[in-house]
Amino acid sequence: MLYRGFLRLVDLLPLPSARAQRIIALLVILSQALIAVTGSIVRVTASGLGCPTWPKCFDDSLVPIARQDVPWWHQAIEFGNRQIAVWIVITLSAAIVLAVTRARRRREILVYAWIMPASTIVQAVLGGITVLTGLKWWVVGAHMLASCAMVWIAAVLFVKIAQPDDGGRTPAAPATARRLVAWAGAAMALVLAAGTTVTGAGPHAGDRTNPEAIDRLKVSIPLLASIHGGLLVVFLAILSAAAVLIARGPSDEPVRRRVRITLLVVCAQALIGVVQYFTHVPGVLVVLHVAGACSVVAETAILYQLMAPRIARPGFPATSNTRGIRPSAGSAAAPRE
Repeated sequence: MLYRGFLRLVDLLPLPSARAQRIIALLVILSQALIAVTGSIVRVTASGLGCPTWPKCFDDSLVPIARQDVPWWHQAIEFGNRQIAVWIVITLSAAIVLAVTRARRRREILVYAWIMPASTIVQAVLGGITVLTGLKWWVVGAHMLASCAMVWIAAVLFVKIAQPDDGGRTPAAPATARRLVAWAGAAMALVLAAGTTVTGAGPHAGDRTNPEAIDRLKVSIPLLASIHGGLLVVFLAILSAAAVLIARGPSDEPVRRRVRITLLVVCAQALIGVVQYFTHVPGVLVVLHVAGACSVVAETAILYQLMAPRIARPGFPATSNTRGIRPSAGSAAAPRE
């Protein structure tokens, strides 16, 4: 009954075109990556406790106030990061829910869309725990990994929105290649987890005013960086093997193009990591590395989804919710191995 009332209210909104839905979905990906990037800015500027309480900035103030013990710029950076989470991420998460609900998209899309605002709330709570626990390294790492997971979900939603609601999946690349990309995704998750340990032991504690009070991972940084780098090599090797199969086997052009883009992004990210390590982890490269991590996550997710796209039934008329979505180049393709 409650959901029916929600649908009646949503039906008062203009019907979004397929292009509008895709644009909103793209903005959702960017917003999820943005919150991770601004979080890294908070860290490298040592503004993690610029607002030492949550959800308020201070116990007696929701917003930053003039204080001797906390510089105003630390307050502004941390408070700004929170505002991005509230106004940009939540707004766009709500927008994608309203758009796909109004367009009466298939249940799969609705589920992914609703995950965005729900997970954003969870992420906000996790951010609060990060502050209230005094920036413990493993909580900060979990916060970053949650952001990466949300980028993955948003990227999957972006691909699914561009596909028709009728019909079924058709292979657009060799099945073995798709399995390799799935394994590459698992390896990527390990790379990201290992990366948070390097950060947890690194020089950016997140609070310059009292760095000795911040819980740090007391393990050799070269050792952690070697593990991180080794896992990256495994990830890149699996992805490269998939790329070879995609190039040799019957694959649709969107998949061929996307695997090239993914490999380029991964190599660029690896280069940033190497330069970052040998230049003693400058803050600007940390921010670029976090942005690169989000890019790798999004590209890998998109690649995996494109390898088995949903294809419309031949001769089935386009409905208002998917008008403008074109069938994939592989719509007439036979199953491939």
